[in-house]
Amino acid sequence: MKKLFFLSLILVSVLACNPFVKTEGDNFIYKGRPYYYVGVNMWYAPILASVGEGGNRERLLNELDFLKSIGVNNLRILAGADGERGFKSRVEPTLQIAPSVYNDTLLDGLDYLLVEMSKRGMFAVLYLNNAWEWSGGYSVYLQWAGRGVPPVPAIDGWGEYMKYVSQYVKCDSAKKLFANHVNFMLTRTNRYTGKKYTDDPTIMAWQVGNEPRAFSDENKEAFAEWMSEVAAQIKSLDKNHLVTSGSEGKHGCEEDIALFEKIHSDKNIDYLEMHIWPYNWGWINRETYGDSVRYACEQTRMYIDEHLEVAERLKKPLVLGEFGYPRDGIVFDKNSSVNARDEYYKYVFGLIEKHEFAGCNIWGWGGYAELPKGHVFWEKGDDYVADPAQEEQGLNSVFVTDSGTVLLIVNCQLSIVN
Repeated sequence: MKKLFFLSLILVSVLACNPFVKTEGDNFIYKGRPYYYVGVNMWYAPILASVGEGGNRERLLNELDFLKSIGVNNLRILAGADGERGFKSRVEPTLQIAPSVYNDTLLDGLDYLLVEMSKRGMFAVLYLNNAWEWSGGYSVYLQWAGRGVPPVPAIDGWGEYMKYVSQYVKCDSAKKLFANHVNFMLTRTNRYTGKKYTDDPTIMAWQVGNEPRAFSDENKEAFAEWMSEVAAQIKSLDKNHLVTSGSEGKHGCEEDIALFEKIHSDKNIDYLEMHIWPYNWGWINRETYGDSVRYACEQTRMYIDEHLEVAERLKKPLVLGEFGYPRDGIVFDKNSSVNARDEYYKYVFGLIEKHEFAGCNIWGWGGYAELPKGHVFWEKGDDYVADPAQEEQGLNSVFVTDSGTVLLIVNCQLSIVN
């Protein structure tokens, strides 16, 4: 009995000293204690942290300080866009300009960002790929693999785009190019600290990508195999950090919850991720916007329940990695009201207060940014907000001036911490 007691003490002591976020059943554990969080999506943070085009370190530090002041210590971040510049709907500047050719200024920005986050006790969730065109990802790797110029959804339609990227999970040469990118990022050493990324506790987790998809029923098996391969590759390079999918959930698995479960049951996937988009998924619309919050909450409840059942079976944490809601009237003006959004956020935050989720990241943080004048979509020189280049700027962004939303975040943080 004494031996077991002392072994327990030793285990508690080891967990308390571990600087990395880990999992224990359906919880995250940090320094021996459960870690719940309300975080934000801030995909553009490494660009802001750079000293080149798009860089604004003064704004970055102000954003981090403000987020820290309201209790936010978890940022979901894009580990760089891919491809040539000049595509209207793609983030600029890009990190990976050509296969394994990198913009060193943006790498410096990511290094600097991790240092500043570390100073504030913040964690980064970094995603490495993207199923959607706004940061390259699938479409650019296919282009580099010789599959032709990718369609632009705003011009050619979403059907043509999805048909094109459905080639990805069965294109070995495209997947190899991405595997090279994974190797490069995970073997990087931060130039400011001399610390390997794999040894940096500021990084909480790696995600295979942003909303990776099969894009057809015929691709399901190949998709699951690829996700498993990437997770294994990451774990082979990094024994310290968590790995997850970046998935939307059932909606990103061809409406197949069994496929979602199969992917997240993999031994190298540490926790489950899901996203919710009431406007994108047709739960609300412009005509009935003011009366749609209750319906959106009902649909959210049902969607979450399906994924909670999977998480309970797998005994792994579940994270709501993205959820967004437009401003009232679906307008793009920082001075417009966000009453419906606040009502929806309050509902979702109530679920994390009950610990149904281990964490959530709102989409997304616009912070101190100013919206463009005279145009709606992003153009070179505009401030970065949560809405990527293919979306109307301000559509789903939360700004520091959205005082009601900020107060909801503060109150939820206080609830889950206490």
